[in-house]
Amino acid sequence: MNQLSSNDKTPKTARGKKTRDKLLRAAEIEFGDKGFHSAAISGITYRAGVALGTFYTYYESKEEIFHDLVTYMSHRTRRWIGERVAGAPDRMAAERLGIEAYIEFARRHKGIYRIITEAEFVANDAYREHYESFASAYRDNLKQAGESGDIREGDYETWSWAIMGIAVFLGMKYTEWDDNVPAARVAEIVTDLIANGIRPR
Repeated sequence: MNQLSSNDKTPKTARGKKTRDKLLRAAEIEFGDKGFHSAAISGITYRAGVALGTFYTYYESKEEIFHDLVTYMSHRTRRWIGERVAGAPDRMAAERLGIEAYIEFARRHKGIYRIITEAEFVANDAYREHYESFASAYRDNLKQAGESGDIREGDYETWSWAIMGIAVFLGMKYTEWDDNVPAARVAEIVTDLIANGIRPR
């Protein structure tokens, strides 16, 4: 897992890490509400409740904190899903819990779609790392399930990207456009699709 802030301003103390976390959480709201180009460093520090000068203790620019934010959001998403999938009795249960958790996370962090979408153009390396790290972990989980006989063998690499694509657009639909459908219900429907496909029974 890549570390945040590879520059020499990475905080060394618990207090410093807490302040940086406040800045990143404020940046999530600022960039999520306004988009990268309209967001301002002053808006981030105002939302974080810190002085403008405090920002420059940790970051050189708006671009730098945005880059860190993409990585930060990626780590938080994976941790959120991982905690909710842990202990699943089988792979299909893990799929259902994972999809439900992803939708729940996106509903709690509605700026994530705008942030990740803009990252393709503003912080492309962090954008690619976000998806590639997800796909790598997902592929390994599918491979492990295949080796244990929990699912059939197949092209786990392609499968991981295909299922991730489903999840991304589900999150868009049921977070951005319609957040009234219970996440558990969406996950149940999609898990059935993953398990059984669309051929007639």
